[in-house]
Amino acid sequence: MSMSTLAVTIERSAGGQTTFKVPAHDNQTVLDVVSWVQQNADPTLSYRFACRVGMCGSCAMMVNGVPRWTCRTHISKVLEGNAVTIGPLRNLPIIKDLAVDMDPFFDKWVAAEGVHHGALTRNDPIADIDESSAARVTANAGIECINCSVCYAACDTVTGNDAYLGPAALQRAWTLLNDAKDEGRVAILDAVSGVGGCHNCHSMGSCTHLCPNDLDPMTAIAGLKRETAKTVWKRGR
Repeated sequence: MSMSTLAVTIERSAGGQTTFKVPAHDNQTVLDVVSWVQQNADPTLSYRFACRVGMCGSCAMMVNGVPRWTCRTHISKVLEGNAVTIGPLRNLPIIKDLAVDMDPFFDKWVAAEGVHHGALTRNDPIADIDESSAARVTANAGIECINCSVCYAACDTVTGNDAYLGPAALQRAWTLLNDAKDEGRVAILDAVSGVGGCHNCHSMGSCTHLCPNDLDPMTAIAGLKRETAKTVWKRGR
C-alpha cells in the first residue's frame, strides 16, 4: 500500500461524519481500521465484533455504501483513492455509531417460522435422513447462514417495505421446508405467503450477490414462491 495514512470517514449516530487519519499497513482489514480509530483516536466510537475470522458475522457494516463483513474485507480492496467511508448496516435501527439493533432482523426470522418444528422427543430414536436426497441437498444449501444481516442490509425491498421478512428469514424458511425432520410445512407456507412474505421479493439479487458465505437467498425465495403458489392452487380446487 503506497500511502502512509488513510482517510477514514465514519458515520456517527449523533449525526454527521468524522474523518480520521489512520496509519496504513499491508493486509489491513476494514475492522482493523475501525479498531485503530476506537483504540487510538476516539474511545467513544461504538461498533461490534467478536471472532475476527468470518464465523460470527457481528462485524458487518456498510463500507462505501455496500454491506460487508469488515473482518474479511481488506481495506486495499475498497479504498477510493486513499479514502473509505464506513457506516452502520442499513435497514436496521442504529443503537450508536456503527452498532445496530438486530432485534427486527431476528423477529422476522421467527415470523417466517424459521424455527425447527419437531415431532419427536428425546425418547424417540434418531430419524434416518437420506443425505443424498434432493430435499436434503436443497436444505443444506442454506444451512451455513450465520445471520450477519448483510443480505438484509443489501435488500432494497426491505428498505421500502418494513413488513418484508427479508432474504435471511425466507432462506431459513426454505431450508426448514426441505428438512425431512421438520414438521412445520403448513405453518411455514402460511407465514411466508402472508403480508411481508416471499411474493414481495422483486428478484433483484443483491442478497445473493453480496452474501459473504456465497449462499443464494434469491433462489430460496423463488422456491418459496413456487410452493406457496402450489398450495393456493390446491386449496382452491
